[in-house]
Amino acid sequence: MKKDAIIKAIIKGLIATISLLLVYFIILTLISGWGFAKVQFFDFWYFVISLAVGFGIQIGLYVYLKNMIRSRDLPRGMLVTTGSTSTLSMVSCCAHYLVNILPLIGVTGFITVVAQYQIELFWVGIGFNLFGIIFIANKVYKFSKQIKS
Repeated sequence: MKKDAIIKAIIKGLIATISLLLVYFIILTLISGWGFAKVQFFDFWYFVISLAVGFGIQIGLYVYLKNMIRSRDLPRGMLVTTGSTSTLSMVSCCAHYLVNILPLIGVTGFITVVAQYQIELFWVGIGFNLFGIIFIANKVYKFSKQIKS
């Protein structure tokens, strides 16, 4: 059973990683085209991959913990927060291009700020990812320790 739970968690983590990368490419392609999405990915691949893998690890740990503890509340809010931050950080590198398609909505100032601080937002996303991984891993460790006692 434990081996099945680990395999299931790894598969879900991989699916989450791939899904986050797909979201990144879909949004950038819709905003500025496929060529631009590829250029941005190659310019910031280390951030994009780090955020996607971190999110996948969180999902994998979460699935594993959920399988270990079916009757308790799990930190869903943490997962949603860090996953959303990861997605927003990855997309932030190109958010300023929304100005091309949304000039009348008044988001120009916001998009300019996001574009100006895209590297910092990547680091914030990575920080949230690390926090989420440590938080959920700690829950897995504590529960595993309780089971052995």
